[in-house]
Amino acid sequence: MERRAYGKTGMQTSVLGFGGSEIGFMETDQSTVETLLNRALDAGLSVIDTAECYMDSEIKIGKAVSGRRDDFYLFTKCGHASHSGVDLPDWHKDIVGRSIENSLRKLQTDRVDLVHLHSCSLEVLQQGDVVSELVKAKEAGKTRFIGYSGVGAAARYALELGVFDSLQTSVNIADQQSIDLLLPYCVQHGIGVIAKRPVANIAWHNGDNPPSRSYGNAYWDRLQKLKLDILKGSLSETAGKALRFTLSQPGVCTMIVGTTNPDRWSQNAAVVAQGSLPLEEIDAIRARWKEVSEPDWVGLT
Repeated sequence: MERRAYGKTGMQTSVLGFGGSEIGFMETDQSTVETLLNRALDAGLSVIDTAECYMDSEIKIGKAVSGRRDDFYLFTKCGHASHSGVDLPDWHKDIVGRSIENSLRKLQTDRVDLVHLHSCSLEVLQQGDVVSELVKAKEAGKTRFIGYSGVGAAARYALELGVFDSLQTSVNIADQQSIDLLLPYCVQHGIGVIAKRPVANIAWHNGDNPPSRSYGNAYWDRLQKLKLDILKGSLSETAGKALRFTLSQPGVCTMIVGTTNPDRWSQNAAVVAQGSLPLEEIDAIRARWKEVSEPDWVGLT
């Protein structure tokens, strides 16, 4: 599995990482999680990304692979009061420290490699106290690095604060705002980029019917208008090209893909091993986006 330098952090991360949302929200059983993660680690996975708001994802990951803690980089996200055990609003400054402590306990570790602020608003960032709390957690050794997870103007503001080591943002064939707004800044300033939703939730897979889960509907709507040539192939071919499109974007260090299928990570790894998408296909996808995209086609959190 190819590894890339994760910005200026010094980490060398696998270009394909594991996203932990699905194992939480899809209520995946523990034995399946253990099989999935251990197989992936054996095959070259080096990044596991989760969040304190992904139901019991952190607990499952901690039970499955805490004994292999030195075999991978562990990333999580914080800020949601509903998972902190206290009656405070989201993004209150007192939530951050509690959230990180809860994550460490669930993940069965004394430190993570990276904590992201999980898509808080521009207004929260401008207040500054939540960012300060995250910096304190880094100084205390609870996390090696800190980042922001989000899109658009809030993400750009976060980057320009100069305190974050990392950005997690949406990058895919149906979500290209960050390619122009955020990625060039990250490249210039050595900020590592995690691309989330690199296959656009496979929103096209039902053909003329929108996804059964509303989460992917915005992407489905966009793809109906984009009518990209790469969507004319089989599901596996199209998903592979979509994944490689995201891999091809300058600044992307790791793409996180969630799954509940123990075989999926190796299948995706085989696709990624083909390398970047050919330049002519990248150019065609980008040109079509610039031709068709509408003002409200902003990045999705």
